[in-house]
Order: sequence, then C-alpha cells, then structure tokens
Amino acid sequence: MKKLTLLLFALIIVSCNTHERNCSDFKTGKFEFTQEIDGKKQSSITIRTDSMQIETYNGKTDTASVRWVNDCEFVLRKLHPKTMNERKAISITILSTNEKGYTFEYSFVGDAKKQRGTVTKLD
Repeated sequence: MKKLTLLLFALIIVSCNTHERNCSDFKTGKFEFTQEIDGKKQSSITIRTDSMQIETYNGKTDTASVRWVNDCEFVLRKLHPKTMNERKAISITILSTNEKGYTFEYSFVGDAKKQRGTVTKLD
C-alpha cells in the first residue's frame, strides 16, 4: 500500500510540471537564434511566414519551405540546396514557449540525434 501511495504521489508531482506551449504565437514573425560554435556566439535572423522561411546567417541568406505538421511541429526543406546534406529536411518541435520566444528540438528527418535551441521573437 505504501508503494502504491508513493507511486500515486510521484505521478501527481510529475503531471503538475507542464510547459506552456502557445505555439500558434510563433508560426510567423521575425526571430533570432543564437548558438555557440567553436567558443564564439553566432546568431541568425529568420523571417517566417506560414509557408516560407528566410534565414540570414553570416551574411548568407537561405530560403526554405515550411510545412506545419501540427501547431507545435514543422518541417523545413531548403528550396535551393547546394549539397546532399542541404537536401535533407529538418524536423522542428517547439517544446515550450514564453512571451519572448520558444525552446525547440531539431534534427534531420529520420535522425535520432536531436539538438535543442532557443529562439527569441523580434516582432
């Protein structure tokens, strides 16, 4: 009986830890993604409509199509890939949101190795 009570208590605690996900607030707009690469902070600016995304990184601009799977998941596919690696679609899942931006998880479609990042909405 004690084990059942502890299990029930643990489930209640875990279920109370929910993340806010107002994903529809981030389907379109202007965003900034900052990450550290080789010890240096790098950032990219992205403008997203409901079906297109234009990203500028290190002075280079790439355009991708956006296909929304549901309110919190979408797939990006570059429109003009130059390499075989750029031909791979990228799956993005929004994990949590706040008033300034969202935390997401991304990987190539079908790849089990996922990475995380945080995006700030600029407008």
